[in-house]
Amino acid sequence: MMESSEPGQTMLTPVQGQILVRWARQQIERHLGIEPSRPVTDQELSQEALQCVQGVFVTLHKCNALRGCIGSLTGVEPLVDGVRRQAINAAFHDHRFQPVTTAELDALQVEISVLTAPQPLPYENADQLLRLLRPEIDGVILKGPGGAGATFLPQVWRQLPAPERFLGQLCRKAGLEEGSWRSARLHISTYQVQSFAESHSDGHKNKR
Repeated sequence: MMESSEPGQTMLTPVQGQILVRWARQQIERHLGIEPSRPVTDQELSQEALQCVQGVFVTLHKCNALRGCIGSLTGVEPLVDGVRRQAINAAFHDHRFQPVTTAELDALQVEISVLTAPQPLPYENADQLLRLLRPEIDGVILKGPGGAGATFLPQVWRQLPAPERFLGQLCRKAGLEEGSWRSARLHISTYQVQSFAESHSDGHKNKR
């Protein structure tokens, strides 16, 4: 789990993080008309920390491959409401994938990322940008001319550990040329996350 020590950000405990993970899976199950496998209680959801307003992403993996990922970079609603909404979006409204089916549920791994507030990252040139980025710590938001933009969560560093490759793929995601980060003056912001995921064994526990 990656944690942030940014001031003014609520830090969740591992237990609270797992409540959000179960809550996300519950939304997907109910959307499919299935009784929740590990229902979350109102008492669990009422915890003060879970009512804080922070950005949150819900990511789905299937057999270690991305199956959906949607979220909000900034806080617009309490975490419990954000997780509810983004779980449905990630499972059924990510345009890159077909909607999740009932047959896939047991193979899915749900991950929740709770974000700190993004902060601008001033830099003078490409070399300085490479030095300033912190692999596996910083999530990166890139915005180019005309408003084109994209983000990678800190977890993406695991697949793209080289900063040059990370930035190149982020440019492509934003619809820009892969080398745009080298020559163009792009607006860069960074954030950190607390991430909580189901263990790989949870899918077996959830078999119906």
